[in-house]
Parts: sequence; structure tokens; C-alpha cells
Amino acid sequence: MKTLFKNGEIYDGSGSKPFIGDVLIEDDVIIRVGGTIEEEADRVIDLSGCQICPGFIDAHSHNDFFYDRENAEKYYRPFIEQGITTQITGNCSFSPFGADNNTPYRDKLGGGLFDTLHPCSFAKFKERAKDRLYVNLAPLIGQGSVRAGIAGYDPAPFTKEQIDKELSYVREAMEGGAFGGSFGFMYEPDRYAKEDEITAFAKEIAKYDGIVTIHPRACSIVSADYPLLTKKSHLELGLDEAVDIMTRSGCRLEYSHLIFTGQRSWKLLDKMLATFYREREKGKDIAFDNYAFHYGASVITVVFPEWYAQLSKEDAAKPINRFKLQLTILMYRKVLGIDWDDMVVAYISDEHPEYEGKTIPECAAEEGLSNLDMYLKLVDLSGRAGSIYLGKYYNDEIVHRLMEDELSVFMTDAWVEDKGLQNIAAFQTFPQFFVLAKRWGIPAEKIVHKMTGKTAERYRIPERGFIRPGYKADLTVIDLAKMSVNEKKPDARPGGIVHVYVNGRAVLENGEYKGGCAGKVLTKG
Repeated sequence: MKTLFKNGEIYDGSGSKPFIGDVLIEDDVIIRVGGTIEEEADRVIDLSGCQICPGFIDAHSHNDFFYDRENAEKYYRPFIEQGITTQITGNCSFSPFGADNNTPYRDKLGGGLFDTLHPCSFAKFKERAKDRLYVNLAPLIGQGSVRAGIAGYDPAPFTKEQIDKELSYVREAMEGGAFGGSFGFMYEPDRYAKEDEITAFAKEIAKYDGIVTIHPRACSIVSADYPLLTKKSHLELGLDEAVDIMTRSGCRLEYSHLIFTGQRSWKLLDKMLATFYREREKGKDIAFDNYAFHYGASVITVVFPEWYAQLSKEDAAKPINRFKLQLTILMYRKVLGIDWDDMVVAYISDEHPEYEGKTIPECAAEEGLSNLDMYLKLVDLSGRAGSIYLGKYYNDEIVHRLMEDELSVFMTDAWVEDKGLQNIAAFQTFPQFFVLAKRWGIPAEKIVHKMTGKTAERYRIPERGFIRPGYKADLTVIDLAKMSVNEKKPDARPGGIVHVYVNGRAVLENGEYKGGCAGKVLTKG
């Protein structure tokens, strides 16, 4: 079947200036791109006043954990509705493959964040995902999931035999076409891996010219993962560790979600960028991805000290321990540069939806409690398992700088929650980049390039990311004049997304969601 898109403003994904012209696709392939195409087609779609782009590529996603859910569509639909056709998955050390299907540690493969319904090899993952995907997935293998499948959360250093077993999963995935692997040093069990294991994993990825993505140990000026007193900030130490892994292994490196959590971290922007460019000057292939919004998902215990969590109920209530707790949390807040009103409740429990969408001070004012007492109440009501959205990841200056920076590509790092307040990033991230670009005068072709061709080249995804003859027909048609987001309603549909095609199939037409499993597991070739 041939479809001819007429009179659109073509943003071809290269970063070049757009031009008015036509695009002809046949089935799942782009056939012709030009000024005026005079050829018979089964469908002709007039795009006058609209912009036609390659399908947007989300550089950091976790949507590989939802393909085998009974209601899988709901986890993918919001991404389609913001123009995304491909997602890089397996980030932060988590993937649903890379483990035996009978591992006794199935519940630990997702690090407590994601549920792996069917642990399996990469080959089995591809087989299971066939005809079940709503968008394309470009998978990475998660080192944390592989490690958890072998030893759960055991913190003991891996033996040579265990490392060899870990590498067998890596080889199977890379030989099957995975695009690389990932680390997530903030999470169990990845945080327990020692240098020999880490280096071996990264070297194995590098043998196949794969990319390694790293969620660092620290995303703030201080953290619990390094000694309190260090010559450098913990944020810088996290990047230094990533650079060391790249240097030892020879891998290509993508530093995951470059964020600056807490106001006191913001001053480190220039130092962090200088490290990236210094390594680039040495010939190292290193870059990063970034968000569009100022906040992200976190756990409610983000400032809840471990020593207090281990106290009995009676000891926790003692005045001396309460005073010590108050001072400890105050120190966390002051050192990080965050405050109570930077914490928005996402989910406490099914019995307490009344707190969702409110800041800690708003909840406290309604109940006549201090901010600390309200916080402790929420921690207790959630069984220490509640979730929040934590502000001050960025400010406008940082978002602007990162959007303009030549090393950045764009991502969501978000997923649809089963309960509670949704993360706006899962619904409106890519349109937000356009909204901000218009505000700051960044050319639209540069924004399209970062979310299409640049990302495809960064991860070496074949036949995607550009509007070129012979490339796959992943296409997103937008109306820049109508592009909009609704920050007051996180799960709102953004404005300005007109059509979305995945492998030549219309999954959104004239703003109306059509759906259908048009996606594929992509492989590195």
C-alpha cells in the first residue's frame, strides 16, 4: 500500500533547514522524498501547514517491562500520543531478559521498580515480543538484572565463575542484536558490583561495538554513596567513575539523565560539561541525555535516614531520636538545596488518594501538623513504599543549556503508573521540548534532530531517525503552531501531534489514537 504525504514542511532528521515537499511510503518503507511527487498512491494526505518529521526516538525508557502485560496498550499509548515511535530500553541496569526463566530471584530482576513477568534470554524476549509491541524497542541488556538473576541482592563480590556466567548472557544478547548494556549504580544489586565485574561487562559490550549507558551513583552534590567529605562533589565523582569505566573498557558511553538534584547542585553545570568535552577531545565517545521538566520521580524515603528506619517504634518516639531525626533531615535538605514544597505526593496507598498531587506543606496545613510530622505520617501510611515527584532537578537555565548542547539527546525516563499521580514526562515530554524551543528561539530543526537522527546515530539504530528513501516509515506529523502542554494536568494529551506512523502503519490520525501493535524489537544489524 502506498501513502503520499503532500505539501508538508519536511524536517528530515539531519538538522538541516526544512523544506516544503512530499513524502511517499510503500508499506513500511519510505520510497521517495522530494519537492513534488506525481505518483499514484492508495492514500493521499495533505499536510499543508504541518511539519513531517521522522518518528521521535526516546533515548531512555523502561517500557520493555510492560510488553507482556494483559493491558499493555495503556503503557505505550501516551508515548505514541507525544509522537514517539521508538524507545531505547533496558536502561539503569534493568532489562526483562538476561536471566534464566526459572531463576529464584524473579522478583528482584527489576530492582524493586519493575516486575519481570517472564524472565528469559534475549532470543526468547524477541520471540515473545513479536506482534505485541505498540512502538519499536531498541534494547540494552541490564547488568543489574543479569546479576540479580544469578545471585539476587547478595552483596558478595562475584567469583570468576559468576562473572563468566554473567558474560554468557551478555554475549547471547549482543550476538542477537542488542544495542548495548547498562549500569545503574544507585540500585540493588548493581551497587554491589566490583571493578573486575564492571569492567568485564563493559568490555564484553565493547567487543560488539555496543553502547554502555550509566546511571551514576550520585546525581546531586552529596549522596549516601560516597564519603561525606570528598575533594569533589558526589555528582562529579559519579561522572568520574563512568569515565573510568569507559577508559578501562574502551566502550562508547552514554551518561544517563544528566540532572542536578537540589539547588546546590546547579552550580556544577559548567564543571560537568567541561568533563564531557575534555573526554571528547581525548577521542572518547561520550555524551548524555536529558529531561524537559524540572522534576522527576523519586521514593518518599529520599530524605528518610536509614538509622531512624531501623529503630523500634518506642525508640523512634523518644525525644532525643526525634530531635536527631529533625536535624538529620534538615541537613539533607540544606545540603541538597531542596525543601518540603519540592516534594509532591504521587502515591501513598489505595486507602489514601486524598494526598496525591499535594506538596508536603499542603498536606500538613490541611491536617494541622508540622511538615516533619506530616512527612513521617506519609512514610508510615505508605509502609515506606510511597512515591513522590521531587523538584529542583533543573532550573530554566540548565534545561536551556542542555537542550542547546551538542552532546545531548532527549528522553522521557518515565512510565505509566498503575496507581497515583502520573509523571508528566510519560505524557508530554517531547512536545515540551518544542514549547521551550519556541520560547528560547532554538530552531525547530535542531530539536527534531536531537529526538530523531542524532539519537539513531548515537545508538546506531539502522534505517531509523531520518526521512530518506530506503528508511523505515516511522513518521510523526506535527503542527508547531498548536504545540502545547498542560503542566497542571500531568496525564493530559499534548497539543500539536497530528499523525504518527510506526513501520508504515497509522497509529494516530488527525489527533485520534488508532492503536495497534505496529512496533518491533529492533536489532543492531
